[in-house]
Amino acid sequence: MLPIPQASDSQRDRQVALPPASRFPLTMYLSLARKYRPRTFSDVAVQTHVSNTLRGAIARGRVAHGYLLCGPRGVGKTTLARVLAMALNCENRTPEGEPCGQCASCTRIWGGSASLDVIEIDAASNRGVDDARELRERAMYAPSGDERYKVYIVDEAHMLTREAWNALLKILEEPPPRVVFVFATTEPQKITQTAAPVMSRLQRFDFKRIGTADVRSRLATVLAAEHIEAEPDALMLLARAADGSMRDALSLADQSLSLGDGTLTAQRVRDALGLVPEDEVLAVLDLVAERRAADVFPAVARLADAGADLGLFLGAFGEALRAALAISLGGDGGDLSEALREGLTARASRFTPGDLVRMLTTLMDLEPKFRRSGQQQILLETLLVRFALLDRTVAIEDLLREMGPGGPSGGDGTPAPRPPAGPRSAPLGDAPPPRDGGGSTAPAAADTRRSAAPEPDPRPASVLADAPAPSAPRPRISVAGLTAHWDDIVSRLRAEGRMALAGAVEHAKPVSVSTAGDITLELESTGELFHQPLTTNASEVLSVIGALLSGATHLTVRLADRAADDSPPSRRFTEEGVRRDRLSMLRKKDATLDAAVDALDLELME
Repeated sequence: MLPIPQASDSQRDRQVALPPASRFPLTMYLSLARKYRPRTFSDVAVQTHVSNTLRGAIARGRVAHGYLLCGPRGVGKTTLARVLAMALNCENRTPEGEPCGQCASCTRIWGGSASLDVIEIDAASNRGVDDARELRERAMYAPSGDERYKVYIVDEAHMLTREAWNALLKILEEPPPRVVFVFATTEPQKITQTAAPVMSRLQRFDFKRIGTADVRSRLATVLAAEHIEAEPDALMLLARAADGSMRDALSLADQSLSLGDGTLTAQRVRDALGLVPEDEVLAVLDLVAERRAADVFPAVARLADAGADLGLFLGAFGEALRAALAISLGGDGGDLSEALREGLTARASRFTPGDLVRMLTTLMDLEPKFRRSGQQQILLETLLVRFALLDRTVAIEDLLREMGPGGPSGGDGTPAPRPPAGPRSAPLGDAPPPRDGGGSTAPAAADTRRSAAPEPDPRPASVLADAPAPSAPRPRISVAGLTAHWDDIVSRLRAEGRMALAGAVEHAKPVSVSTAGDITLELESTGELFHQPLTTNASEVLSVIGALLSGATHLTVRLADRAADDSPPSRRFTEEGVRRDRLSMLRKKDATLDAAVDALDLELME
């Protein structure tokens, strides 16, 4: 055996010598979330609809054998389960059902110590059928006292397997006396999918997400109890970062307090949580407002070099856009720091609500892809460049009002010349030319209809509606006359409130008129949907036609024969084709809009 080496005197001296005591000796620190965990029903914040019900059930002796507590993380599910267990086994319970929180039983349960009657189980690590069978066997034993309850608190209950739930079904339906099961979960829909029969055996309570104002109030109370001063903006940042979780808010406050002593400032919170300064958000918003797309790249590079989380910046920028939209619409923008509120108010006139809605929609569409992407900087730069180059929205009513009733005008106020007729640009395109009665194409039919249409009457529409009918005789019905008045027929049907019938007439075209006044209308082969309305309401269509032309006696509707040699080939419906057809129909309805499309090269945007 080798001898054990002995330390020399000098080595022993060095080993015995201890460093001076630290200024801050290491002691066991109890976090704020644990230290200020509620001990009574009345202390639980926000969830009064649950706490009052449980307290009343204890006071009236109507305790159920099973509860399901659902809600987001950190809102008080496990806390209320412990308070319920404390109240059921408290030695000094009040008549109202409140536990004392000071007796030996309450102290053990509140601290999570071992207790014969209260068992907490983590379903994430005890999720199998064997664990459920063991729980079922343990539940058959009676509580330690005649006046006590055995309470099983199962956290993360959605992690239990289908077989585990099946093993618990019978005992949940017929539990032993004085045994209570409390299941807590953040995802109740998984329990519904895995074990739907369980839901009918438990009383379900849905916990609310804690609002920002309630979180701020609770933080202020806790920090005051700790004799720590905090700026209002610091409390606001902590409450927003907690996202509805009181436990997260207290944990983030602990994290921020560890950064330094003295007053808890907003800057300390930003440094501790890695939040992007609001000045950076406002600076990027200025780049977008001033359309400085080239400056986007150095701005994002500066954020990346500073180590900022680009995901957090995207969220902060989205919140700034939302607040700017609320301010531009006359609201207050919600929970904002004074600096951010003043900055957004000063910039409210730079954006219209339409621009802000478009940017928010684009940002929301990008966010799921942004979270999964490995090139977040490129995505953020591309998004901001799109915002900086975003064309400003213009209301079509304002555009038509500026053009006036005479169409677009030149710089001196005189009407601008109408561009010569010819093929339109590719984005707009042309609708397929209609066919005449013999089946041959008629390229100029649309222009013939437009030129034959009467000039608009300058009188108001109300005057025209009340004006007596002219005494001049109506012209005899003919294909040319029907074609010229077809838009008027559709308009009259719309004015009478017959929208469906007007749409059917709009998709038909007159192809022949007999000497006896029989009118034949033709629909495209794909227009079977409009055949029945036209056939059923033929008398109403004839009545409208008779107000404009004389001699109409009968109406026949037929579908075009696509099998004929002279018929155009079937057309594949595309998004661009539908847009062209829609634009062509709108141009036929409104002469002013028709002039605006040609003069300004407008496109139809859905």
